[in-house]
Amino acid sequence: MAKVDVNEMSFLDHLEDLRWHLIRATLGVFVAAIIAFTMKTFIFEVVIFGPTEMDFPTYRWLCAAANKIGVETTFCAAELPFIIQNRLVAGQFSMHIWTSIFAGLIIAFPYVLYQAWHFISPGLKTNERKNSKGFIVIASLLFFMGVLFGYYVITPLSLNFLANYTISSKISNEFDASSVIAIVRSSSLASGLVFELPIIIYFLTKVGLVTPQILRKYRKFALVIVLILAAVITPPDIASQVIVAIPILVLYQVSIYISAIVVKRQKKESSS
Repeated sequence: MAKVDVNEMSFLDHLEDLRWHLIRATLGVFVAAIIAFTMKTFIFEVVIFGPTEMDFPTYRWLCAAANKIGVETTFCAAELPFIIQNRLVAGQFSMHIWTSIFAGLIIAFPYVLYQAWHFISPGLKTNERKNSKGFIVIASLLFFMGVLFGYYVITPLSLNFLANYTISSKISNEFDASSVIAIVRSSSLASGLVFELPIIIYFLTKVGLVTPQILRKYRKFALVIVLILAAVITPPDIASQVIVAIPILVLYQVSIYISAIVVKRQKKESSS
């Protein structure tokens, strides 16, 4: 079948092309979800419920750091003060299905980006495609870095704080398994998406909606937003919020640098 020129494609042709890319992306997620479904023991025992055990790497590191500076902390406890339970008849099966889908989305994320790029790239100029050659690799790396940050930093900080927070000694913590899974899932996915900030700024700069001057001008407002975001996705203690805020601020600064490079290249191309 002959390749159709993107400039000759009608609106309906573009919609049809988009539909097939969405179908392929969905199939990629579905296949990855099936693989995750067959790895039930590893996904739940090692990954999902890993942060509920005190031998989790983050707890060991924070306990060692606290011991060095002589601070008493709950990170050195023998176990987290809660039990995990399921109260629904089909609860465990439902959790298995949905966790597999979200795991499939994370695993297949580079392939989803690949399909998105193949839909967008024909509309770009030759030099734009050349300059954006590493888009899939960089975006995937940022996403997985964010997922790891959410899993190894935000999730254990949240679980440890919430498990040890009490309003009365008469209340025992019996967390529903779906609630624990939701913390792991939301922390990891939210961080993965937040780490895509440089990529988002790159494209916003390309279309002229953002400039490095605007990013620098509103840096103070961005700082406030970052601190609010850190307060929302972490426990309400200063140390946790600072730990989360630092990489987001670094990403914002990197985004300013990327935006400046894009603007510089655009000016160079327009003058040549």
